[in-house]
Order: sequence, then C-alpha cells, then structure tokens
Amino acid sequence: MSVAIVKYNAGNIYSVLHALKRLGVEPLFTDDAEALRRADKVLFPGQGEAGHVMKYLHTHGLDTLIRSLTQPVLGICIGQQLLCRHSDEGNVDCLGLFDVPVHRFIPTEQAQKVPHIGWNDIQPSDSKLFSGIAGGEYVYYVHSYYVPLCPWTIARTDYIHSFSAALQKDNFYATQFHPEKSGSVGERILRNFLAL
Repeated sequence: MSVAIVKYNAGNIYSVLHALKRLGVEPLFTDDAEALRRADKVLFPGQGEAGHVMKYLHTHGLDTLIRSLTQPVLGICIGQQLLCRHSDEGNVDCLGLFDVPVHRFIPTEQAQKVPHIGWNDIQPSDSKLFSGIAGGEYVYYVHSYYVPLCPWTIARTDYIHSFSAALQKDNFYATQFHPEKSGSVGERILRNFLAL
C-alpha cells in the first residue's frame, strides 16, 4: 500500500510521518500531483494560518488537485478546516469539500482559554474511522478555530460548545484533533484509516 502526505507550507508534518512509520508505513512526503494521485491513501495534516496556507495551495495547484482525489483522504487539524467552505481565520475561501464554515472560539467565561490545547473526549459515530473506539475516549487538540456540528460530523467534542471533532463525506475524512499525538486511540484511528 502506498501512502502520501501532502507537502505544503504547514507545520507538524513530521509528527504524522513518524506516527505512520511506527505503524510500519513508509509514507511519501510530496507535492507532486501524479504521486499524490497514484497513492492508495493521502494524508493532509498540518498547523498554520488558513489564509497563508490557501494561498500556497492555490499557487501550487494543490487546491484543485486535492478536490480531485478519489482515494481515501484524511485531513488533520488545519487539514480539516481547509477542507471546509470558508474560514474566519484570514477570511478566506477554502477547498469547499464540506459545505460548512470554520469559526474562531469565543470564550463565554474566564476559565475558557483559546487556543483549546490538551486532551478532551470524543463522542464518535459508527464511522469506520472510529471502529473499535468507544465514546469518551480522549484525543489531543491544539486549535483556536473549529468546525460547527453539521451533516458530515462523525464525532463531536465539547469545548465552549459542541463542535465537529471529525468529518466524513464520500472519500474525504478529517479530524480536528491530532491522531498522531493521541496515544493508542490515535494509533487505532490511523490504522482504521489505512484499512479503509
């Protein structure tokens, strides 16, 4: 099985690469269109600012390429947000694969810190991405922006209010949390994705 990670100007790529290697997968880290089209699975992870990242994707033709992929694709963190319609971060149009906006957390009390950093529980649906994972398992987050609950939500988390911890539509999957930093639960999610 060939696995590719989309190479673009975002941080946190190497933690995903190392997580896959721990699972016995040697991923290709590339921005080459043909290599990404040929891969059996594609991961679209990262951390960064939505406006800058979308500009990079557009300049390098990766926006059109990602939309055209037909194999299983997993967006992680900003990867999830960029798969949505529009982000408040940079007031930028994104890839539009999920027709839902991305908003910034607005604290309603002093104890609520933004960004949302650390471990929080998820309530997953019966999606294959969460096979073998019960509600209440903990995963690791680092984010200031979130995707509201929507028709494509396959897991939710509560912080300030409920939001989409994960999305799925057709061959596109996405998690707001970092499976590569989420211990055995995250490892199971990555294994489930690779088995799709």
